[in-house]
Amino acid sequence: MIRPNKLKQALAKQQAVFGIFCSTPSPMVVEMIGCAGFDFVIIDTEHALVNPETLENMVRAAEVVGMTPLVRVSENAPGPILRALDAGAQGVVVPRVRGAAEAERAVRASRYYPDGERGMGTGRAARFGGVNLPEYVKQANAETLVVVMIEDQAGVEDIDAILQVPGVDLVLEGSADLSQSLGIPWSTRHPRVREALYRVQAAARARGIPFCAIPRAMEDSVSWWEQGVRAFVAGDERGVAFRALQAQLRPYQQLSTERTERDVTEGVP
Repeated sequence: MIRPNKLKQALAKQQAVFGIFCSTPSPMVVEMIGCAGFDFVIIDTEHALVNPETLENMVRAAEVVGMTPLVRVSENAPGPILRALDAGAQGVVVPRVRGAAEAERAVRASRYYPDGERGMGTGRAARFGGVNLPEYVKQANAETLVVVMIEDQAGVEDIDAILQVPGVDLVLEGSADLSQSLGIPWSTRHPRVREALYRVQAAARARGIPFCAIPRAMEDSVSWWEQGVRAFVAGDERGVAFRALQAQLRPYQQLSTERTERDVTEGVP
């Protein structure tokens, strides 16, 4: 038996789930994210350099704390997808899916026959061959999450066809790249970007496929919740850590500035 995918189960029940990208190549950071209470982590190998051994240990760290590990692969290709799943990831996040053919490619690479053509292996995902392998194939097909990221205008325009591809389990928005595709880079809350994201979410809802939002402000979270969205990614752990470090330092800097100005005024050497 392989581990049940708790994230997939929660999505099927329309329960609220919260995740975060992890771009720091460190199992300890993944473990800390799980201890903080997140339901899932997206280990990023698209915008971060993570070697295969470290990736496997980051997946292990998520397992230790009972958190669902997903991997955003570097590209929509069988090699990166196979390596992520063989490392034990319970799903892959496939970037920049622009059409149905690309969604089909991602599904085929993520699942075994008859649902796909994932390469056969007996590594840690299959408990090193210590399970009934034909049964493992069935279980892996059932438990693996295939997440397509819609990050381009082409993907928005072809969203209905993308969602008709059997095996697409979750749609994740990518407002940053989408804003660039629309000619307004980093305007992630621009009305045109929002309109495009709402179009994607509405199409997913119509087909009964969960949609995952990456809110840029708390009011965005409220809006998505009212639209029926129950899956959220709370940014990237580097950004969270950076802002927390700034917030920790700021009072000390303010104290230093105030005391220095006072000393100058009072003529303190």
